[in-house]
Amino acid sequence: MISVQEALDHVLSLVSPINHHDEVPLENSFGRILAQTQFARRTQPPSDLSSMDGYGISEKDAFVGNTLDVIGISAAGDGFSGTVTQKSAIRIFTGAPVPKGVDRIIIQENVEASNQKIILSEPISENTYIRKAGSDFHEGASLPAPRKLSAEDVTLLAAMNIPQIPVLKRPKVAIISNGNELVMPGETLQPDQIIAANAFGVASLIETTGAQADIFPIAKDTENSLTEAFLKAQNYDVIVTIGGASVGDHDLVGSVAKKLGLKNSFYKVAMRPGKPLIAGKLGASLMLGLPGNPVSALMTARLFLCPALLKMQGLAHEPQIFQLPCTNDLPSNGPRAHYMRAKISGDGVECFENQDSAMLSIFSQSDALIIREPFAKIAPRGSLVSLLKLHQ
Repeated sequence: MISVQEALDHVLSLVSPINHHDEVPLENSFGRILAQTQFARRTQPPSDLSSMDGYGISEKDAFVGNTLDVIGISAAGDGFSGTVTQKSAIRIFTGAPVPKGVDRIIIQENVEASNQKIILSEPISENTYIRKAGSDFHEGASLPAPRKLSAEDVTLLAAMNIPQIPVLKRPKVAIISNGNELVMPGETLQPDQIIAANAFGVASLIETTGAQADIFPIAKDTENSLTEAFLKAQNYDVIVTIGGASVGDHDLVGSVAKKLGLKNSFYKVAMRPGKPLIAGKLGASLMLGLPGNPVSALMTARLFLCPALLKMQGLAHEPQIFQLPCTNDLPSNGPRAHYMRAKISGDGVECFENQDSAMLSIFSQSDALIIREPFAKIAPRGSLVSLLKLHQ
């Protein structure tokens, strides 16, 4: 067995960044990986704009008790074309362009208005309530690549006046669940059958990285069925199998993959859950053979598959590891790193008592994993423990 870090290093060494990119409409760019740095095609805001409803005046007129004549209106999309001179004011609305001669906006609550005149009735604010041209960004400002485009990024690109976005080609991942006992959700179940739930969780993790997940039909525990599935997946960037990665009589993934040319990198990782893990190259594809236990499959997908997919898209893998006090006692640990499901609270983090690798309900309640290093000593309640956050 090799350590978790060694296994991760091996997996990352098997993949390289994808260089191909496509252009997609702005509205389809959310969640994609920006392939090239983008530069603003306009200045935002393009001119000085009012940030409040009120009256635009000269700074020389900004004193309490002053009476001014209202000479016009400036609205968003319909500005006032003249110049505001001393002893005059312009009615102005949020987002409207600021006319010449206006140095500040007096908010409408701070004036008494009547018969096209206003009286400044309240102390003058330090805030001029004017958004200066370019206060957000100037033409030529950049949004660096690579990056996974968030809703905020998409909004910024729209404001930069960029309608078509260059995005990396999404890595394609084939997911092959195998086992004679497996059926898909919604099918009629026999007493000795279980639902192939793992593929859906693994696919969800894949999609969070920006990659594309395709769930294949379930393969049977036969050499022919697994061979057929592998051959159908040979044009995928990554092939992920779930189950059959151990050494039982029906665990055929490794042997079938080797017959098809798998160049094995490692087998077995010193961690729990998730010890049986196959990694290697099958043709041009990264192949990962995940364990069949639900928690083990999701754990290894999170720790090894997701970082590989991020690297393929030019993104850094930066796990959010931090420390909190544990609210219950933790036993000493054995020779394998233990990733324990836990729940963060105001007092710290509570480790779930039941850590069985088949217990999905506990995993669903968890928002962090407590990382126990090999041979870690007993951690009494209140001890600081290292955590990996599950949900960003």
